[in-house]
Amino acid sequence: MQPDEVVDHTTTEVTAAVSEPVDVVLNLAPVDPAQLAALVTLVRPGGVVVNTTVWMPAPGDEERGVRGVDVFVRTDTEQLSRLVALVDRGELRVDVAQRVPLAELPAVHAQAATGALSGKVIGLPPAA
Repeated sequence: MQPDEVVDHTTTEVTAAVSEPVDVVLNLAPVDPAQLAALVTLVRPGGVVVNTTVWMPAPGDEERGVRGVDVFVRTDTEQLSRLVALVDRGELRVDVAQRVPLAELPAVHAQAATGALSGKVIGLPPAA
């Protein structure tokens, strides 16, 4: 499997498509909980399963240090507009502690785990 490969779960069984352990599994689809749980076995020790479906939690494997992380976004244009207005008026300030290339995010996570990170971090994609 190539780095950063996307597997279409509707045409390919994900567990069959992945031939070696991965650092991250990002699930964007509402799949059966058993299918999501099976993805944990694909993640190398210390990795993470990120799940964006709201009706089931991301599985992990504490024994191997594989974390399960749930990410949810609420689309609320009115709330976002109010936040933008607060930022524009200088009433809301986002403390950006660092801007780092995406490749350096593991170090940022390690820093956060020690409690040494203050403020938000912006991950910068590679220049095209």
